[in-house]
This record gives sequence, structure tokens and C-alpha cells, in this order.
Amino acid sequence: MRLLRLISACSLLALSFGCGTQIQSDAPPAMAWSNLSTEYALPVGVEVFAGEDDTAPLKAWMARIDASRPRVDIQIFSSAEEDGRESVSDMVQGSGACLGVNGGYFLQTESSFQHIGLLIAGGKFERSAIPGVYANDNRYPVRRSALGLDEDDTARIGWVSSRHDSSFWWDAPLANLPDHPFQGEAKEDSLRLEEAYWGATDAVAAGPMIVRDGQTDLAIDQEVFFHTTIPDVHPRTAAGVDAEGRLLLLVVDGRQSASRGVSLEELAGLMLEFGAVDALNLDGGGSSTFIIGDELLNRPSGATYQREVVSGIVVHCG
Repeated sequence: MRLLRLISACSLLALSFGCGTQIQSDAPPAMAWSNLSTEYALPVGVEVFAGEDDTAPLKAWMARIDASRPRVDIQIFSSAEEDGRESVSDMVQGSGACLGVNGGYFLQTESSFQHIGLLIAGGKFERSAIPGVYANDNRYPVRRSALGLDEDDTARIGWVSSRHDSSFWWDAPLANLPDHPFQGEAKEDSLRLEEAYWGATDAVAAGPMIVRDGQTDLAIDQEVFFHTTIPDVHPRTAAGVDAEGRLLLLVVDGRQSASRGVSLEELAGLMLEFGAVDALNLDGGGSSTFIIGDELLNRPSGATYQREVVSGIVVHCG
């Protein structure tokens, strides 16, 4: 079994996040949201909102996408650059999209950057799901959460595994706990795999799951993000699906005087404000980027510099 090794509190999965703070406000964010959709040439079915809480302080941006509408199409984007990464602006403009955010985690190898976990872009199987990780000298089999799209752009969020070039979607993660790895049968039999098979044309994994069935449900332990800084307060990117099947894409600025960032629990609360039924945390920290056309709406790490990333979620507006 191929396993990913977690290294100390600032693990490989926290490279983008950095060593964050555990400070969190006693009260949940009280965001005032404004609809920016009329300021941009967006088709019916694509809405963009800006949110602000001066007290926290926080700044955030939300896109709500109805891919059942004409001219609206969602795509998971994988960088084709030689080093395996590029800015979200380049992803949006290079693919002819109108909107985009960053996607999943990645790490640097000797020669390039590689995605961590399941990545399917435009029907091409790019990276397998993570079958397990090491943490505190224990081996943990895992199913990490992911966003997937089928041929009709129907969005789905669940826990994933993979075999060869096939992806499998599950309603629950493996029951890991700190220092107590899941002890059941991690390898699914052929019948269970047949039932779980879902031919996603596009998918991007990250984690952990933060909303399940319309409730805050942080799968930190099950997806083995304990002993990392992922649960702390950071700039964030998240994806969700509401009851009408619309895709929700959220970016929250952090590590700056105008916006402190949010914890995973606060991130879940923001997604629930827009009616998320299911939602997961994506790569964050300096990677968190929200692009409309050629405009950078947020301020990654308080600046206008965009970190180059391996994957993104882009929306085509016809």
C-alpha cells in the first residue's frame, strides 16, 4: 500500500497553510453579504457575493453556480506547465473560463509539483486517491473527501478511494481516531466497489469534510488531519453543494489586519449560510485565490501576488 508520511505539526499537507494560529473568536462570524453579480458580465446561473465582518475582522467571496443553466460549465483544471503548477488567473484565462478558485493540496518533488490525492481533470485520471498516511508512527488507511463532477456537471461531495483509473465514492470515511487507526477491512471487495463506482469526469480531493447533510461535521480525525495545523485559523478555500445541486465556492482571506482567517468550524458556518448540504475544505493559506475574468478579488496573504497551484476549479460562462 502506498502511504503518505505526515511530518510533525507542520506536515506536508500544511505546506500551503503554514503554521497557523489556534486563536478563534468566541462568536461566529457575522458576515454582511452583498451581491456583485451585476458588476460582471456573468450569465444567469452564476452569482458572486462579497462578505465582510468588521468586528472579526473577515473578508470573504462566494460564487454560486447552477450548471444546469445554458452556457454554464464547471471544470476541474490540472496545470499542464512543465513544473506542474500555474496561477489561478492563468488557469481561468488559458481555459477561457470566467471564474476560478484554487483546488487541492500539493507538494514539491525534486523536479516538479504534484497533487496530493485524487485528481481527475477533463476525463483524464491524473492522480490516485490517497490510500493511507503515517502519523505518529502509526499507519492509517484513509478515505479523504473530494468534489466530483459527472458528464452533466452534477456536483457531488463525498469520501473517495481509487483503483487503477477508477474512482469510488463513499458515504462515510474510515473510522480513524488519534493513535487508533481504523482496524476494519480497508480493502473493499468487488461487490462493494461495483456499488461505489462513480464515473466522475472531474474530481479534486483535499479535506477534511466540514458539512454533511446540512450540519457542521468536521471529519478531522477520520481523514487524519489531527497533529497538523489544518484545523487552525487560516485563509481558506472551500467547495460545497446546496439542496438545489448548485456548486458553492468560497474563499476567505486571512493573516492580515483586514481579515484574520477562519477555523474549520467557522468555515463550515459560512458554507451553511448559503445552504450547503455537503462541503469540504480545499487547499488554503497563501494558495487561496478567487478570480473573475482577469480580476483578483481577494488578497492572498494580504497582497496581489498569486501563488502558483497544481489544480483549480474553473467555471465557463459560454
